Amino acid sequence: YVVKNTYPHDTGAFTQGLLFHKGYLYESTGQYNQSTLRKVDLKSGKVLQKTQLPGDVFGEGATVVGNQIVSLTWTSQVGYVFDIETLQLKQRFHYVGEGWGLASDARQVYMSDGSSFIRVLDPKTLKETRRMQVTADGQPATQLNELEMVDGELFANVWGTDRIARINRADGKVTGWIDLTGLLPPEQRGTSNVDAVLNGIAYDRSGRRLYVTGKLWPKLFEIELVPKLRR
Repeated sequence: YVVKNTYPHDTGAFTQGLLFHKGYLYESTGQYNQSTLRKVDLKSGKVLQKTQLPGDVFGEGATVVGNQIVSLTWTSQVGYVFDIETLQLKQRFHYVGEGWGLASDARQVYMSDGSSFIRVLDPKTLKETRRMQVTADGQPATQLNELEMVDGELFANVWGTDRIARINRADGKVTGWIDLTGLLPPEQRGTSNVDAVLNGIAYDRSGRRLYVTGKLWPKLFEIELVPKLRR
């Protein structure tokens, strides 16, 4: 990767979902009694709007579906649908098991749960229609976390690592890995919290810009992907 730009990021944001929509970042954050959905100015990192989630849920991933933002919770088995303009809650929906990451390609919504499986949801009903197993070299790829759709590929943070999996959304096969080692060394993550890991992928489709950050990180990066040199 090559870093194109660096922007400030709220070190209090336990980043679970990150997305770019019409010039702004939208971020869902986690932790009990601290989970939020927020609209953020990219250049300054300033939070422009914020909605607090109930204190007894742990916020997880989020994605845009039409003129709404859909978000998950970790173990509460409940998701939320917010108006994208006001960030006001419009409805709730339910699912079985854990919720981790979300992404959408307008026709379908993709949901991770920490396993090697991606659930495919109907964008209107948010009901599960099928599941696909993600594999790399024939083996299950687990710990799939925050998701983003990038030029037809599904990108997934691998929790606890500095890698992003590039997934074929048709068959679940990992077509490649993005190695972000060194993007923000551990000593620069501004916290002793072991959870301050890489997590958060946002893609500006019109500008073809890719953004990444981490939980509690002081910085958000615009990166460009480049082929890895082989020795």
